[in-house]
Amino acid sequence: MTEPSLRIRGLTKSFGGVRALDGVDLTVPMGQVHALLGHNGAGKSTLIKCLGGAFPPDAGTIEVGGRAYERLSPRESIAAGVAIIFQTLSVVDALTVAENIFLGQEWTRYGRIDRRAQDEVAAGLLERVAATCSPRDRVGELSMGQRQLVEIAKALSRSASVLVLDEPTAALSAAESDALAERVEDLRAQGLAIVYVTHLLAEVERLADAVTVLRDGRVAHHAVGAGRRRRELVAAIAGRPAAAPGGDRPTGTESPGPDTHTGTDTATDTTPRATNSPASPVARGVGFPDGGLVLEGLRGPGFGPVTLTVGSGERVGLYGLIGSGRTRILETLYGRRRASGGTVRVGDRTVRAVRPGDALAAGIALVPADRRRQGLFPALSARDNALLPAVRPLARYGVRALGAERRLFDAVAGAVGLRPVRPRLPAASFSGGNQQKLVLGRWINDSHDVRVLLLDEPTQGVDVGARQEIYQVVRSLGADRGTAVLFASSDPEEIVALADRCLVVAGGRVVGELSGAELTEEALLSAVHDASADPPVHSENSHNSGDSDAAPAPAHQRSAPAEGEV
Repeated sequence: MTEPSLRIRGLTKSFGGVRALDGVDLTVPMGQVHALLGHNGAGKSTLIKCLGGAFPPDAGTIEVGGRAYERLSPRESIAAGVAIIFQTLSVVDALTVAENIFLGQEWTRYGRIDRRAQDEVAAGLLERVAATCSPRDRVGELSMGQRQLVEIAKALSRSASVLVLDEPTAALSAAESDALAERVEDLRAQGLAIVYVTHLLAEVERLADAVTVLRDGRVAHHAVGAGRRRRELVAAIAGRPAAAPGGDRPTGTESPGPDTHTGTDTATDTTPRATNSPASPVARGVGFPDGGLVLEGLRGPGFGPVTLTVGSGERVGLYGLIGSGRTRILETLYGRRRASGGTVRVGDRTVRAVRPGDALAAGIALVPADRRRQGLFPALSARDNALLPAVRPLARYGVRALGAERRLFDAVAGAVGLRPVRPRLPAASFSGGNQQKLVLGRWINDSHDVRVLLLDEPTQGVDVGARQEIYQVVRSLGADRGTAVLFASSDPEEIVALADRCLVVAGGRVVGELSGAELTEEALLSAVHDASADPPVHSENSHNSGDSDAAPAPAHQRSAPAEGEV
């Protein structure tokens, strides 16, 4: 057997009283691509950051190139030959390709940077990864695919023997994804041990020699070679026993798209397909009245046409992989992006949201995925954050009505379960769960008539207790106020827990609908992977480029401490 380049044994990491990793084992030989799968919160990011030296593990060992470490610093990780390329790239746009490759390890001659030598070596590294850019090109002028190759060249410049790729195709076009797959195959042939983190089973089928599935910080499934089957992977990710075989196929075979699949895999064959024709809007759920949200043929940057209906009091989830277009749909509805076609109606009113103020005036509110950057004012008090839209309506003759604000804040804090109730404390001092409650609390008071609430990753980075409280608040909005709720989530468990109905999104379109007994984690995973056999075309990560499809990390991605909380 080939000597392992990377061996992780019994790795354990806790955040507070919650274990993000619980005795994880992982072995990757030289010249192998090892796929790492799992929901957001499964422990993938924590594992990567322990390997990269960002987090010290509580127990276990990390062995790289035959040398064992109980913990690694970032410097030790690099020196050991570990290179991690995160979904949010670390390249500096203003620098050249060569300057990025040698950033922090510049070549010098007579006390000055030897740019000629750097350019020569960089050219060789770029040729090794088949990049088409030159050492003197500015990184900011490159495509996302070329930037990714620059990151890989940088890793090779440091003699990396272990390469970790975190959702590498999330921001790439289909052509760039194919090109990257070829580069990964080349690097495997050159003897690198590659850990490939992905949500796309099609990438596992094409590239992986072995696969490990994490769930709740533990290894839920491990398979090598042709023994991998899509049904078993989906079941392991979802945390359920594998369904009866039937038409299942081993990974490594070509996966037909949703329209050409002729097997008997019940997870895909029984999934209803939503209609995207503007003339046939997806009907609201049974038992929910009119007066909510109706989209007909909505188009925007990176998505469309999308047609859907959310009845008054109904909670509809949008589920899809990173790059599917979920967040773009929400942001276009809220006026953060300009629609290029289609119509939006709230009740009997047609809405044209050119900016967020237009959406708010029509009764549409948004709780964004990245609350710290887009939803919260960290330096302001909890009361100011929670009552931001209410300050002007409550004011009298241009003077803030502090007494009325105090009473309203107490009511909001009670409704969302804010603890501690400290109105003057800066929002930055609260936990992630309480910060999310503050943002959500803006739209549940009577100062605004919110008829449609948009939620993007509503419990990202939130602990279990706060998550359930947020779910209860969202449920009560529909039951007590008749608010139509449209939320995007990359967590199928959250979709099942919160949605009356779920629309599967892939390639910027609604490609399936699940409700009632059909709405299970397995069915969601099967439907989205079948529909997303081709790599995503659009970047939707707000930490990267202003586009979000989860988080931003990753939303699409939870921060590692958030994984610990989960």
